[in-house]
Amino acid sequence: MSAVIGSLAARTGHSLEEWLALVEASGIDPLDQNAVRRWLRSEHGVPQNSQWAIADAAARAAGWVRPSVEEYVDGKATLRPIYDALAGAIMGLGDDVSVEGRGGYTPFVRGRQFAAVAAAARDRVDLGLRFTDPPATGRLQPSNGPGQATHKIALRSVADVDDEVLHLVRLAYDQNP
Repeated sequence: MSAVIGSLAARTGHSLEEWLALVEASGIDPLDQNAVRRWLRSEHGVPQNSQWAIADAAARAAGWVRPSVEEYVDGKATLRPIYDALAGAIMGLGDDVSVEGRGGYTPFVRGRQFAAVAAAARDRVDLGLRFTDPPATGRLQPSNGPGQATHKIALRSVADVDDEVLHLVRLAYDQNP
């Protein structure tokens, strides 16, 4: 996020402070980050990563506080056991793995994001995996999310987090140093 904000003026013609003033003058509720991003795209042609950075900063300026990863996951309590099984396995891959919080999913990052967990439905978690060379398996479905995932796996119980899923997570980790 800091790299995007640092290059904002060069890429969009306005600094973050100028964008915040424009959002405020627009009359759009800054807490509605989707509306702010749509406005930035349609009215100003702002690139996607810049949209996210500006919308996030506008919401924070209006008093919004980003939930911690734990607060976000706790909001999905019925899916918590599946998340815990995945997070434990993913974090155990190496000391270079970090977890981040996003509004709709939880990304796991090494040098770049290689896995993401999203509450896809009341009874389903989607595990997104990023592959540069995807393995041939029927469990992987092509995807453009959650996060930077190229493929996803639908999980409905802790039992679905089996050896094959853990192997696929390891492959994604290995392919994203």
